[in-house]
Amino acid sequence: MHSKAVCQSWFSTQKISDNLYLISEPHYYWWNRANLWLIKGRDRDLLIDTGLGVASLRQYIASLIDKPLLAIASHIHFDHAGGMHEFDERAIHAAEAEALQKGDDYEALCTPAQGWVLEEHFDLLPYPGFTVETYTLNAAEPTQILQEGDVLDLGDRAFEVLHLPGHSPGCIALYEPKSQDLFSGDVIYDGELLDELHCSDIPTYIATYERLEKLPIETVYPGHYTFFGKERYQQIIAEYLAARRKPGCPSEKL
Repeated sequence: MHSKAVCQSWFSTQKISDNLYLISEPHYYWWNRANLWLIKGRDRDLLIDTGLGVASLRQYIASLIDKPLLAIASHIHFDHAGGMHEFDERAIHAAEAEALQKGDDYEALCTPAQGWVLEEHFDLLPYPGFTVETYTLNAAEPTQILQEGDVLDLGDRAFEVLHLPGHSPGCIALYEPKSQDLFSGDVIYDGELLDELHCSDIPTYIATYERLEKLPIETVYPGHYTFFGKERYQQIIAEYLAARRKPGCPSEKL
């Protein structure tokens, strides 16, 4: 890996609106590159997901932060929770709190044997001497344990925590009923959905999608790829359910 150059800046920022920023890691493989969403509220800010943790996200966003910040992991996987250890206020769902606390590489999908962290996925190095062999999820004690129905109040906006397992046991999304915005992590995005990981469960994912079908949506801000509206949202759900429900066997409600 030594032949690769070191990048000037590991992150890039796109301003979506006055109070919403999309931060990403452009030198990392697009297929697994997570969207990190910074929501600016009146009284506090939210950071949804923290990327790989190979460069200082906290330092990178320092100029955008002027009030208390809560960093949230939509779930424990390394591309979302890698930078959690950098932040003072850290939240994750109860089902994956222990994995974050222990820095559990297996639950984060980043042990070498799992084959998710590969040298060819890094176009440039985040810092001199970086190697995928030494990559690990940094342990971080959660300061807040999230549960279904919790409300994260920013003063002028309030997001409801939806526990939506299937991709992994602790997957959450944040939903704002007023705007009908959904920050969906890896629960739903416009790309290949991963439901056959060791931590995934297809019947659970089906139940999650049956629940999401009924949720009024204006815009989805997902954990990967581009954001989309209600028409595409319903289409993705319908396609998944059609592919995964067993013919002639109505799925049981969980």
